[in-house]
Amino acid sequence: MTRHIDLGSVLRGTVSEQFTNLVTRPTGHAVRGAIEALLGDATDAVTVIDFTHVGLLDYSCADEIIAKLLQRYDAREPADAPGAVYFVFRGLNELHIESIEWVLNHHGLALVAEEEDGEPHLIGAVDEEARTVWSVVGKIGACSALVVAEQAGLEPGRAERTLVDLWRRRLLRRENDQFLAARVAS
Repeated sequence: MTRHIDLGSVLRGTVSEQFTNLVTRPTGHAVRGAIEALLGDATDAVTVIDFTHVGLLDYSCADEIIAKLLQRYDAREPADAPGAVYFVFRGLNELHIESIEWVLNHHGLALVAEEEDGEPHLIGAVDEEARTVWSVVGKIGACSALVVAEQAGLEPGRAERTLVDLWRRRLLRRENDQFLAARVAS
């Protein structure tokens, strides 16, 4: 299942019909609350968060919306994590990315961003080995740790640990012993 959330519409519906900029922490808090309400009890869903109709995004809003949203669904802290929800961020411009990258690196988080041509890439705190593993899964599709290990030139146990970490961070999906890219179905 794929959901699409137009962040510009959420902003205008939550704060003001005239707003196109995400600035101030209270604005970010209100928008994140609206996103969480739209997500409800979704599980194993890919949700597109679309920034196409958002002008500015300051650091406080990036922290309040993106970091807190990703932290809530991060399974590395499973005590109160809701069901598995995977995010793909679309429509990001250079100014959005500047604020987002700073916040992600500050919190040790990462996200999947989709280019205009539909090609996904990672933004944020991800080491080179994890980027390589993530890329292998994206190219192959559903695959096991053994296949990833072979393709990435890693020891199988190390590939498995990296895959599980990417899954817990909701950067990959998992079905039994297969890992898949968190992306929008074509």
